[in-house]
Amino acid sequence: MTPSLTAGAWLRILLWLVFLLGGLWLGIHLDWALFPWALNSLAWHLTSAAVGGAVAWLMARIARNTGRTLARFGREGDLPRLETNRLVTSGPYGCMRHPMHLGLMLFPLAVALIAGSPGFLLIVAPLEILVMVLLILTLEEREALAKFGDSYREYRRRVPAFNLRPACLRRLLQSPA
Repeated sequence: MTPSLTAGAWLRILLWLVFLLGGLWLGIHLDWALFPWALNSLAWHLTSAAVGGAVAWLMARIARNTGRTLARFGREGDLPRLETNRLVTSGPYGCMRHPMHLGLMLFPLAVALIAGSPGFLLIVAPLEILVMVLLILTLEEREALAKFGDSYREYRRRVPAFNLRPACLRRLLQSPA
């Protein structure tokens, strides 16, 4: 039987909830102060909800595809959920080291758009994304180096943390083989 989530996984989930709920709360307060026009604009809310739905779909597709790649190629033996013990360097991980995180960075933008909050979209979400990037480039990279050693050092030398080239982005949207 596979163990449940680790303490680190629960901490990451809690951090996501704080980011999203706190960001939404702060975004609404910013809307009252800086963007009062958006509060009663049906056109804004319909447009932002439609775009937000598309961004949420994109985020979910990227997270699903990269998660399946990790589940298929990054796990050997009985591990807790969301944990890996094999370095994956193929598929979307062949052109960027953190493709799942790139997809998940779209989540605050999707929530902000669906909520119709310009304050969240323009101020809070970019700050949250910046914090995510800093956490990934410090904590996640350190964990990967500790787990995979020289193999990860070589991978890090060859493959950028994030890659926005169209060919790489297409890989994110493809289901794993």
